[in-house]
Amino acid sequence: MTNQEILRTALQQSSWDCGCRPDDFLSSENKSVLRGENRRTRADLPLPVPGLLVSYGSNIVASINPELKETIEWYISKYPAVHCFEPPHTAALQEKLEGLSYKVCFASEYFLPDIRLVTEYSCRYEIRLLTPEEFESCYTEEWSNALCKKRKHLDMLAAGAFLDGRLIGLAGCSADCENMYQIGVDVLPAYRRQGVAAAVTSRLASSIFRLGKVPFYCAVWSNLPSVRNALKCGFRPAWTELVIKEGEFVDDLNR
Repeated sequence: MTNQEILRTALQQSSWDCGCRPDDFLSSENKSVLRGENRRTRADLPLPVPGLLVSYGSNIVASINPELKETIEWYISKYPAVHCFEPPHTAALQEKLEGLSYKVCFASEYFLPDIRLVTEYSCRYEIRLLTPEEFESCYTEEWSNALCKKRKHLDMLAAGAFLDGRLIGLAGCSADCENMYQIGVDVLPAYRRQGVAAAVTSRLASSIFRLGKVPFYCAVWSNLPSVRNALKCGFRPAWTELVIKEGEFVDDLNR
């Protein structure tokens, strides 16, 4: 698998998520499309999504409900694409959304592996690959980034770090897309900064490649330990997303 094949796979998935063409993300012009239903949409997107702004660095593709069309087209035409995913401009968007009962919700950065840089790391602890049956008991709060209890059926494989038989770090992958598996990672606080996250992440990424799938990784900009882990394991920033949701949904998250 080459880096170009990896990128094409991600662009295809984003086109399904937004309801556009893969090449739309490579244009220098912003584009808005009305959202439709697509069974190939990523499983981790909080459907229904009234508004989804996606950028691979060249422009913004906005996939929106009809009632958001005027507001979002104003927004992506007023500010440079690179600044539309961060304050203070998102505050201006929020002001416009208040009268429509919507709010800015998630802003995330997504990483794809650079095949030239992907390396398997080791650490002082035992690393083992785990099947769904073997990590069935791990759907607890301490492993909630690596595994998703709401979508257990999509968790395909995990890499665990063990000390004397006790799980101290876990990377899990979810089949959130047809051709891509998303990696999530947790390490117990007492064992952080010891290379555990890189060891389990890199082992899992290599295993995903062997399954014929593309591993991908998500982090918010402020989660520096997670971003550093992605970079160490050979992942590089690929695209960004801004999700707009109903106001009640956002309010529930903040309670």
